Amino acid sequence: MDARLDFFTDPTAGKALKHFMTVGKALKESSVPPATQELVALRVSQINGCAVCIDMHTKEAAAAGESPVRLHLVAAWREATVFTEAERAALLLAEEGTRVADAAGGVSDAVWARASEHYDQEQLTSLVVLISFMNMVNRLNIITQQPAGSYQPGSFH
Repeated sequence: MDARLDFFTDPTAGKALKHFMTVGKALKESSVPPATQELVALRVSQINGCAVCIDMHTKEAAAAGESPVRLHLVAAWREATVFTEAERAALLLAEEGTRVADAAGGVSDAVWARASEHYDQEQLTSLVVLISFMNMVNRLNIITQQPAGSYQPGSFH
């Protein structure tokens, strides 16, 4: 599969990507645990079917020491016993924040309250921006049919 657009050679994309990288760096520097960030990014990408982001976040998480078992179970996190309550709250927030058209009302008060039990205001802000950011990036990659499989960990950091 060939991408419809090359984001690295297009001048407009280059200008925009510079800002995307700044957002990504700010999120990485937040106090949300890096493992939680990768799990959330992976789950959002799974829901949206963004192969290039699934490839990237699976490899980044593995390179950071995430276990293969946890990575394989992200898609079925509700039934898996390998995630903390805080990670479960973040994954639930990610799902409702991603499935806004399906959820008929977006993120429920109950899901927000659950996330608030585990994350402070700054962390909640970071999670909301991460979820929104991943949804945007997923859409860019899906619309332009960016191919997956060749990502090398650390390429964007």
